[in-house]
Amino acid sequence: MKIKYDLIHKDKNSEARLGVIHTNYGSYETPMFMPVGTQATVKTLSPEELKDVKAGIILSNTYHLWLRPGEDVIDKAGGLHKFMNWDGPILTDSGGFQVFSLAKPKDITEEGVKFKNQYNGDNLLLTPEKSIEIQNKLDSDIAMSFDECVGFPHTREYVEKSVERTLRWAKRGKDVFNNPRQSLFGIVQGAEYEDLRKHCVEELVKMDFDGYSIGGTAVGEPKDIQYLQVEYSTKYLPKDKVRYLMGVGDPIDIIENVIRGVDIFDCVSPTRLARHGHALTKFGKINLKNAKYKMDFTPIDESCDCYSCKHYTKAYIKHLLNAEETFGARLLSIHNIRYLIHLTEELREAIKEDRTLEFREEFIKNYYGEHHE
Repeated sequence: MKIKYDLIHKDKNSEARLGVIHTNYGSYETPMFMPVGTQATVKTLSPEELKDVKAGIILSNTYHLWLRPGEDVIDKAGGLHKFMNWDGPILTDSGGFQVFSLAKPKDITEEGVKFKNQYNGDNLLLTPEKSIEIQNKLDSDIAMSFDECVGFPHTREYVEKSVERTLRWAKRGKDVFNNPRQSLFGIVQGAEYEDLRKHCVEELVKMDFDGYSIGGTAVGEPKDIQYLQVEYSTKYLPKDKVRYLMGVGDPIDIIENVIRGVDIFDCVSPTRLARHGHALTKFGKINLKNAKYKMDFTPIDESCDCYSCKHYTKAYIKHLLNAEETFGARLLSIHNIRYLIHLTEELREAIKEDRTLEFREEFIKNYYGEHHE
């Protein structure tokens, strides 16, 4: 089936929306945070642990899975769900972000993007058609259009050309898309220019995608520019389709962009922070490698219901990190992902009660207040 989105309630004082996404694997309330499983696994965690933190949709990366093990291996295994033993919904990105992070401008042409395979040195060409073909074989629930993600800073002239190319690529991808179990999202580009974002939305809506993503954020731009980019996109997007902000996972950014009408988010940050010893808490981000936690026998966050907070102390996790034991990063990954999922649960409650703006104020006071490290 194609995913469906139902708008349940809109906050009276902001653009924040409470909704439900219906997928092949059940229905999920939004706003929602989606953990990232780049290589068909959320780093260090099992599917059971992801269920335990109440994860709904999870992400995998088309580009990385194309390089290894290859889409044919996953197809042969019966698709990504069977391959990685995840019985919830999966979203695959298109490889567009790798255009931004790995390719040089001269490698981007109308046809597609040239890459060197980092594992064997082969020359590769990723085109809109190839990206969709790979995603059709991966058999995710939601596939992404292949787009060009423009970095920051940039010139308006470049962004104008890039938006037109992204639209042509979206059309080419949609023309070859042929998996009836899958939904396809269009990606809104246009940097911080309202007229370009509006134009991009209008053209994508004419193509009638199953949902829409907001791209070109979290690429080095200041927060105020990010919020404008989102505002200039959600303002024109249809009310009856899901809106996905790509690559954004800082707690305050999730709140600010929910207030601007975004439904779903993803980011590698919770597991990346964990691997560096950082934990997200109600009172800000803390670094468990710091000496002050050596004798701290309290949980990471007293108010958290995750496995790590129920069973282990800061002192123990600090010891694991110092000893370079993987279990430390695992416990912090469980906690950080649960923290962001719990944040979206709290946001859903706030939207129901039309108090999203108050929720933001209270969050800022706690997270950035006097307790902050």
